[in-house]
Amino acid sequence: MRLIHKPSQTVLASHLEIADTPFSRMKGLLGRASLPLGHALWIVPCGSIHTCFMRFALDVVFLDRERRVVKIVRDLPPFRFSFSWSAHSVIEWRAGSLEKFSLRRGDPLIFEGA
Repeated sequence: MRLIHKPSQTVLASHLEIADTPFSRMKGLLGRASLPLGHALWIVPCGSIHTCFMRFALDVVFLDRERRVVKIVRDLPPFRFSFSWSAHSVIEWRAGSLEKFSLRRGDPLIFEGA
């Protein structure tokens, strides 16, 4: 699946994994040494995350039910927490992945292949 920023038609992730079962949501990216460029993990449903025991920092985007950006967290280091009351799902990338994108609160995202 691909993730696209609707306003600019830019590909945010060429390979989007989905964590939508209790086990896959709980595991998330734990145990991985990194995440390749262009890859991201979509955790649904989800309104909060932690990076306890992670080996790398994350860029994180919280989305509402309409798949619009409600919060952006860049460079979230290991052993930290983040949440959004209005979030329905979360997308995680390795830190620095969002630097080149002009992502803003309220932007809609397109999930190709969903």
